[in-house]
Amino acid sequence: MREMLTYLASALGCVTSPAARLLAVQCALRADTEGQARLPAGLLRAMRLYRRAEVWQELARDNWLELPSARTAVTRVRLLDGAVLDQAPSRSARRRAAHWALQPVPLAVPAAAAPAERLMALVLAAHTGLSGVGADMAVIARLCGHSCQQTGELLDRLAANGTLAAWQHRRDTDEVRWEPAPHHRRSLRPASRSVP
Repeated sequence: MREMLTYLASALGCVTSPAARLLAVQCALRADTEGQARLPAGLLRAMRLYRRAEVWQELARDNWLELPSARTAVTRVRLLDGAVLDQAPSRSARRRAAHWALQPVPLAVPAAAAPAERLMALVLAAHTGLSGVGADMAVIARLCGHSCQQTGELLDRLAANGTLAAWQHRRDTDEVRWEPAPHHRRSLRPASRSVP
């Protein structure tokens, strides 16, 4: 998952919204070998992105995908960036990662969370492991498409909504450390870490 988030951070424009980045994650992970991705309407509804044409338009403006043609039960798009097809994981591993990205263990956010909060939780979950929960602030900010200040504000929001128990920014090393909320810590097992 970290590699996919890193790829998208470089492939998408710096002003690409969190909602468009979340949609790009799903498109990239669900794409077949020809760059075709299928996203069911139910998936888009669950992501709160159904009938949000502006999100698709952002990705099209970045020349990352072709706009979907019609609203049907399954939205089909063609990705224009060939680099997405060079990602190493198998198709089944990518499908599992796409599913995991919707509710990233151990940092699943409430269903009503804003796209920026969901993207931040996904990035943090991709950097959360049994050995520790920390990463460079600049890396986290870049993967989310935010400034360091915005990242701090989003970390505060994740703590307020109960996703994180706490977080800390060590300014001398620029490292951010976080602690999943107690109800999320039960999910930290080796088996759950194999998907991303």
